[in-house]
Amino acid sequence: MSIKAILLDLDGTILDTLDDLTDSVNFALKTLYFPTHSKEKIRSIVGNGVKNLISRALPPNSTDADFDKCLAEFKKHYEINKTNKTAPYEGIINMLSELKQEGYKLAIVSNKHDDAVQGLFDMFFSEYVEYAIGNTDSLPKKPAPDMIDHTLDILGVAHNEAVYVGDSEVDIATAKNANLRCISVTWGFRDEDVLKDSGADIIIHSPAELTDTVKGL
Repeated sequence: MSIKAILLDLDGTILDTLDDLTDSVNFALKTLYFPTHSKEKIRSIVGNGVKNLISRALPPNSTDADFDKCLAEFKKHYEINKTNKTAPYEGIINMLSELKQEGYKLAIVSNKHDDAVQGLFDMFFSEYVEYAIGNTDSLPKKPAPDMIDHTLDILGVAHNEAVYVGDSEVDIATAKNANLRCISVTWGFRDEDVLKDSGADIIIHSPAELTDTVKGL
């Protein structure tokens, strides 16, 4: 097979984290007496790291001090509550099991903080996924290609033998910057129109489509 490794985004791609993210963002906003947001609003602004999420959630008149406090409150709340409602999307575990049985190496590459990534990896995916990495101080976050490059080195797979799977414009840009093909999914945090406008070449609508799609590359 030409593809040997499948690298996967986490939030919005294999794990539905939106409810817990929404709850923690709104908890943090309430501590500063700022307006809260609907789940759909959080869905539209999540996807490029927690600092960007909090910056986008705060009102225009907020200060740097507000940002620091809101971020700290979010992190404390989310660490305790990040698995209240979070679960793999329907069909994801079957998909991962099938891909592993087919012999693909699987890895998670996420902009979520690495501590949270490792906890969620251990809880949901360690039976199927070989390696997981999140945001740390040692590597630039996506869309920089560094985490992709690092992961492929760990897996021992060349760039032309790997594909990246994600749900957002950040994932499309990350794959392009890393010189990887990208498969975009529509069940996550971005609508299909956003993915198309961001340059998606391959779009799938259910986890069951991924194996055949990868085989066709």
